Amino acid sequence: MTSTTPPVPVALADQLSARRRTGHIDRTYPLWFYVPGGLIYLVLFLVPTAFSFYFAFTRWTLFDSEFVGFENFVTFFNEPGLIGSLLNTLVYGFVTSAAKVILGLALAVVLSGPIIARGYLRSVTFFPVLLSSVGVGLTFQVLLDPFNGVVNRAWTAILGGDGPGWLTNPDIALLSVAGIDIWKGLGLATLIYIAGIAAIPVEYFEAARVDGASSWQVFRSVILPLSFPATSTVILLSLIGGLRSFDLIWTTTQGGPGFSSDVIASVIYKQYQAGFYGLSTAGNVILFIVVTAIIYPLSRWLNSKETVL
Repeated sequence: MTSTTPPVPVALADQLSARRRTGHIDRTYPLWFYVPGGLIYLVLFLVPTAFSFYFAFTRWTLFDSEFVGFENFVTFFNEPGLIGSLLNTLVYGFVTSAAKVILGLALAVVLSGPIIARGYLRSVTFFPVLLSSVGVGLTFQVLLDPFNGVVNRAWTAILGGDGPGWLTNPDIALLSVAGIDIWKGLGLATLIYIAGIAAIPVEYFEAARVDGASSWQVFRSVILPLSFPATSTVILLSLIGGLRSFDLIWTTTQGGPGFSSDVIASVIYKQYQAGFYGLSTAGNVILFIVVTAIIYPLSRWLNSKETVL
């Protein structure tokens, strides 16, 4: 018993043959394919953003609002600790981003090689990413206690003397929280780099071995340039997260001691706690503009570098 293939309509057959001859295949989607994603983007991003910009120019409560123009922005820029919190935000964002790029790439190179228990080590590296930032902050607040914390007890047992006040010393509190952030987010950076290294064609590594390249030369000439898309992704994601960071900082130091670890997001939250809702909304708009002003040109520059590579 023979099966017959249903005949192809003449018009469709002519269209397919024409596409084969020209080598052109239309890969665009119909417009209505974009409607679900567009609606989600409209409802969850564009509408809240528009309302935020509006309420930034008002003095509002849950029941009414009064238009006050730029008064909220003037008041926000007159905050005594604004410049310090802005500098802390930039330091925190760039330190955590740079560390995740460097350490994430180093770990990815190691975990991409033929090592024992590679799958287990990858899981252990990624595990902190799954933890709640609030839970991590509270845990490290206990571990880094200057008197009864495990870290300082180990410091005293090994090195002698009293350990530093990781979260109570104004000089190192911000960097201590940045170190916690790096520990928590390093697994995601490593995972992105592992995917980037796995995407490099094997032929490049084989050619390097044939030419007698050392491990360092393979890293410098093959892995480093060809994993640049992963690098740009890690830079953008970690920098956005660092500039917007709040929950980890608040649960560990609450912006203290004093204002030494205050960032823009924690200043905004303090204003919201005090009932200045319009002022805190204006602060959110300013934070949005600051992050956009840094990320957008950086993203364009990184994309241009990817194109060149």
